[in-house]
Amino acid sequence: MSSKAKQTQKLLLFSLSGSRLFGIGTLKIREILPFKPLIKMPHSHYAVIGTMNFRGSAVPVIDMAAAVGYPPLTAEERKTASIIITDVQRQETGFLVRDVQKIIETDWKKVKSPPSALGDKAFITGLLNMEGELIQLLDVELLLANVYPDSLDTRDVVLTDVQSEALKALNILLVDDSRVARKQLCDVLDAKDISYQVTTNGDEAQQILLNSNERGKPIDILVSDIEMPGLDGYELAFNVRDNGTLKQPYIILHTSLNSEMSLSYANQVGANEALTKFDADELLHAMLRGARHSEQ
Repeated sequence: MSSKAKQTQKLLLFSLSGSRLFGIGTLKIREILPFKPLIKMPHSHYAVIGTMNFRGSAVPVIDMAAAVGYPPLTAEERKTASIIITDVQRQETGFLVRDVQKIIETDWKKVKSPPSALGDKAFITGLLNMEGELIQLLDVELLLANVYPDSLDTRDVVLTDVQSEALKALNILLVDDSRVARKQLCDVLDAKDISYQVTTNGDEAQQILLNSNERGKPIDILVSDIEMPGLDGYELAFNVRDNGTLKQPYIILHTSLNSEMSLSYANQVGANEALTKFDADELLHAMLRGARHSEQ
């Protein structure tokens, strides 16, 4: 490959409570709207404050402050609040935020992983220092899973004995910075008794690939998220393809974004496949195509 992969990320910055800034990637955003009256939803999660009509569809609206543990916005605060319509994991959702600030552009390498002291329930997927101000990138997948816990259930995928054995014979590496996404990936393989390694970031994944190769047990299938702090999925795929000493794995990149641009770029940096996460059937059948590829 002739040029190094580099993918900048545009972030929308906003506040939920006080002056602390949060951010989400703009590729996840469909539209930003001023607050409008909503239709109440009975028996819904406490953070779901109603539904709104968006381009002919009923879209649930979540008070993001309430969802992450802050006091919900008051009726007075809602008058000047905004609703961010997102498209994540094939689902449109509105998030009520107190104040939309601005859009910035940054390199994923500048985004740091959150400290482990924050615990598994923190809704933070990365931290960015911008001119001395700390911006917390929200883990939208974890937030949605907390509001809609049934979304974590993965439907059973039927595999033949031959297909299951083909996957069990492979060395599989999963990479994702989102705890929810890792659980979904792992649950699918655990249900089929398929072994794998898993890590939370691209740098560790790259080292695992190198170490496995040196031990004579190279990784056959690499399944990686695209949007990760530090070494993202694009650059990880590029580095793997650019390393002439590695036995080349079948690379499956996945993203929570319904973005043709993201998937097209994944192919450009050397991925064999690019998927919009999460669909258990699509993932396992992509792995089966990788199994067939490794036999060639």
